[in-house]
Amino acid sequence: MARLSLRVEFQGWGAIGPGKVRLLELIDRHGSISAAGRAMGMSYRRAWLLVDSLNRRFRKPLVATERGGGQGGGAVLTPFGRLVIRHYREIETKAAGAAARHLLALQKALSNRLPGPADRRL
Repeated sequence: MARLSLRVEFQGWGAIGPGKVRLLELIDRHGSISAAGRAMGMSYRRAWLLVDSLNRRFRKPLVATERGGGQGGGAVLTPFGRLVIRHYREIETKAAGAAARHLLALQKALSNRLPGPADRRL
């Protein structure tokens, strides 16, 4: 089934999309940037760089971190981070609802033939 993937671009400020939002949700679930990154199949460094870029681009941090120590560090989603996720998910829900019949029409317009290697280059 066809589905809509939404990316919100901020001119000159980057973007937020399903990957970054999922990373934030996993940080909220696991309490750790490294665990969230592992759950998404990415390195700690990549996950940390994404969190750092999000924290710098928004007027308030989305994720608060604690340095490691005997107990190890941790990360929590801030209330502002939860608000950003809520706005993104609401936009996603409304956009999917508005596009549903068009997505169905596009799905029905697909060929019955499975894509081959040459199609993947397109």
